[in-house]
Amino acid sequence: MAKITVVQTGSPIRRKSDQRATLVGLGLNRIGRKAVLEDNPSTRGMIAKVHHLVSVEG
Repeated sequence: MAKITVVQTGSPIRRKSDQRATLVGLGLNRIGRKAVLEDNPSTRGMIAKVHHLVSVEG
């Protein structure tokens, strides 16, 4: 499967708890942290939910 790298660019402070939980589910918990994940529909859905807090690299 293809892999994508997700980088946290925003803080989860003052965000809803489900957005914080989504970041944890992606393996992110600190600004600048990177996670290499499988490129599948469930991962893409999680990224779409917190698109304002993360950026995607290749």
